[in-house]
Amino acid sequence: MPSLKDLKNRIQSVKNTRKITKAMQMVAAAKLRRAQEAAEAARPYAERMNAVMGALASGAANSAGAPRLLAGTGADKVQLLVIMTSERGLCGGFNTTIVRLARAKIQELLAAGKTVKVLTVGKKGREQLKRDYGQYFVGHVDLSDVKRLGYSNAQGIAREILSRYDGGEFDVATLFYNRFQSVISQIPTAKQVIPAAFDAPAGSASALYDYEPSEEGILADLLPRGVATQVFTALLENGASEQGARMSAMDNATRNAGDMINKLTIRYNRSRQAAITKELIEIISGAEAL
Repeated sequence: MPSLKDLKNRIQSVKNTRKITKAMQMVAAAKLRRAQEAAEAARPYAERMNAVMGALASGAANSAGAPRLLAGTGADKVQLLVIMTSERGLCGGFNTTIVRLARAKIQELLAAGKTVKVLTVGKKGREQLKRDYGQYFVGHVDLSDVKRLGYSNAQGIAREILSRYDGGEFDVATLFYNRFQSVISQIPTAKQVIPAAFDAPAGSASALYDYEPSEEGILADLLPRGVATQVFTALLENGASEQGARMSAMDNATRNAGDMINKLTIRYNRSRQAAITKELIEIISGAEAL
């Protein structure tokens, strides 16, 4: 049974931990507001750009001059999985949900006889996948020194993906990230970016517009930008999801610390009361013996 001093030290230790988790919760809440605004502001642009490219792609997909990023290589043997997670922990199940979705995809592809290559963005996902799938790693993007994500960060990742595609290293590329829905809800998402896949808008845009230069020429210029835009959108969604998950996790940790302090305080008081009662009994017993 722990002594009164041990219980007192443990109560103080938990109180110090609660101060830290409370401070981290407040920091995450402040960062969440900016991250959420950035993610929500990027969605209309990304959706509109996808709609425009989808309209162009619907008319150019089957043409002989279709860009390689749209037509693909004609095979799906080699798959590149770009797995985006956080650089820091203490964010609940944020990283685990992305890794779980990526694991399921890797196992599915390997079972189908495909060749898997993994490009990791963020340290935590790499750490979780390294033991089982480290042999499939082909690269890593370190964003630990980035204080605020910008489009230039997405361009760097997109350039690496595109250079590997131009070098014939893979046939299909898929992004894995969390889409922000709310503080307590982040949706694990897998999105194919190469070859480009679009949901064509209602109606045929090619019947309403004439493009100069050709649709194929415009797509050849827009598709690389589209890959960078999708990577940037995924980074922003991941950033907002990470802060939301961290805020929720630190709130739960603060509450749990408070419950633990209450339980330890009750235990301390009971032990102290028992020690005082024992001393009184010993004093009374000694007095009666005289």
